[in-house]
Amino acid sequence: MEEGALLCLLCLISVLSSNTNQAHLIVKPSQSQFFTGSSVSLICQYGGSAGWTLKRKTSRQTRVGCGDGWGEAVGSVCTINSMSQRDSGSYWCESSDGSSSSSSINLTVSDGAVMLQTPVLPVMEGDDVTLTCRTNTPSSKPQADFYKDGSHIRQEPAGYMILRRISRSDEGQYRCDMSGNQQSQTIWISVRGKPTKPPPVIVPKPGSSFTTPAPPLPPSGSPSLLLFLLPPVCAVVLLALLVLLVLLVRRCVRRKRQGNDAAAGDKRKKRTITQKNHSKTKQKVCRCQQKTETRGGQLHTKNHQTQKKSRAHMSSPPHQSKP
Repeated sequence: MEEGALLCLLCLISVLSSNTNQAHLIVKPSQSQFFTGSSVSLICQYGGSAGWTLKRKTSRQTRVGCGDGWGEAVGSVCTINSMSQRDSGSYWCESSDGSSSSSSINLTVSDGAVMLQTPVLPVMEGDDVTLTCRTNTPSSKPQADFYKDGSHIRQEPAGYMILRRISRSDEGQYRCDMSGNQQSQTIWISVRGKPTKPPPVIVPKPGSSFTTPAPPLPPSGSPSLLLFLLPPVCAVVLLALLVLLVLLVRRCVRRKRQGNDAAAGDKRKKRTITQKNHSKTKQKVCRCQQKTETRGGQLHTKNHQTQKKSRAHMSSPPHQSKP
């Protein structure tokens, strides 16, 4: 039964480890839009087991790994040199057995004259986001007009606009124009809720009583409470299972050692009893041999005396009777 419990614990630990050791895709440079001819490095960063592969889905390919007709893979880094429009698509990291994958990132490659450059999407709520209007050729007048959902926001002489403390209300379709004639493609900017920090752990003093404060609920529009509490709960459960596994292993080792000691004691007892029986048997044999030798010596002595008497009687003169 203990072996079954250990197998169940190992299965649970493997499942929890696979959930807590997810990979993350990092894009360098950190942007989602590229001109044709640009280069980009995609990195699968993982905290647990190795064996993650970068894959992509484009209009021409589906679930193709890096190095299989596109990109150059060196370890966990995949580099795409001289990008083209066929490199536009969804990219993600996937485990070797295909059971786990990271969040996907959409990359767009444009051959137009103007491009609206954004950070890797989606962006986190509360962050400052910079939108940059770029041209494929250097310009001495980077002045640009920015639009959201078709409405003009403002004009920026430096060619970039910063959205301070972005929120869900800032989600929408953005584009930019330069020189009044050239405009970029429209890009949808999505905002992801930032999880709140867990409450601090309060350690009570000996003899004192306290009530554990309830953790704050996540704000509206943020990820569910389950996703918010899943990492710390998994870590605590994993730690408890590891401790339980260590205790069970120590218990099994102790029982096995006790069984070995008991078996060794029984062997020693049997060996001692066998030696005693052998010694007693040997003593009996020795005594029997001594008695046999003693009796043989006595018979030999008696025979010798009888022979002496016979010889003496034969050598003595005959006895003469008186007249």
